[in-house]
Amino acid sequence: MDNTKSPGPIVVGIDGSAAANQAAEWAIKEAIHQDVPLRMVHVIQAVEAADVPAKTFALEREYAESALRAACAMVEGTGMPVKIETAVLRGDIASALIAESSNASLVCVGSVGIGRMASRLLGSTAATLAEQAHCPVAIIRHNEHAVPHQCGFIAVVVTSGAGNEEVVRWAMEEARVRSAPVLALGLRRWTRFGLGYAGLYRRLDGWLRKYPDVQVEVGVTRMSLRRYLEGYSDAVQLVVIGSGSAETAAQLVGPHAPEFVAHADCSVLIVR
Repeated sequence: MDNTKSPGPIVVGIDGSAAANQAAEWAIKEAIHQDVPLRMVHVIQAVEAADVPAKTFALEREYAESALRAACAMVEGTGMPVKIETAVLRGDIASALIAESSNASLVCVGSVGIGRMASRLLGSTAATLAEQAHCPVAIIRHNEHAVPHQCGFIAVVVTSGAGNEEVVRWAMEEARVRSAPVLALGLRRWTRFGLGYAGLYRRLDGWLRKYPDVQVEVGVTRMSLRRYLEGYSDAVQLVVIGSGSAETAAQLVGPHAPEFVAHADCSVLIVR
């Protein structure tokens, strides 16, 4: 008997916004690559039933179904061969998506709500998922005034620490899925797991052999990842990090309003 668990769907949080639809569009290639369905979910925020008229429930359901129809139309309009599932759930939004993550291969959400102080704000769905989901989480940066740079680097920090192999593997797979180059970084900033150029090349040797079709560039710095990537804000489309660095997701994605602190301004994938 084969007890191997089948891979779960790619779950996307849909709320009717352009940011959510962009996240769904980003997730299409992921679902095709992993050969799993694209499951688009709208969560109706639960409140005390006694305080809400029945008409309001009906309107919320109507809006949820409308948002999902629009997202499905967008996905189908790409012409890409992906199986689509939809669901309307009720409850706390972050909690519902965390529950979905228990059986998902990846949860993907738009970045609206991620800002300089997001990790301190109760109710920030993306920030909560980044730290508490049971599977990898992709937070897709949305900027309505700019064209997404889909040909940029997939950036990843390479270390000698436990768990980094899986982080690098995801980065290499994303590069293959999106026909993008990898920017492999060695951070030598106050960490015993940091690598110099020699150690970085040794760690990458096996990956370069396994992924001969992926172009890899390397860099070593004593700056933090955020500070280093500030100089690559127009050249990096995605940063892949481990769950131990999930609290930095807000800094990497950046705020959606005028701010005084620089940021990397890119999408983030948190690997578990």
